[in-house]
Amino acid sequence: MGNLSSDSSIADLADQEDRIVVTKDSDFVDSFLLRGKPAKLLLISTGNIPNNELIHLLKLNWGQITEMFSQGDFVEMTRQSLTLHQ
Repeated sequence: MGNLSSDSSIADLADQEDRIVVTKDSDFVDSFLLRGKPAKLLLISTGNIPNNELIHLLKLNWGQITEMFSQGDFVEMTRQSLTLHQ
């Protein structure tokens, strides 16, 4: 349903397909913390950033992000750091 998809339907689909929800939306954080949905979450906390800079940050950090998801289910990326939330 594209932009009309609800957060819960996105989380459900991600969980069914064993995917990670990548978002800037704090509503997913609330759902993760309160209900454990989605099962895996990558929160992008960079503020407004051009897409090419975001892609560059993801490429630079992808190995570490992947490693963090082997240790936990909630990773946050800022412009300066990665945090594994336990």
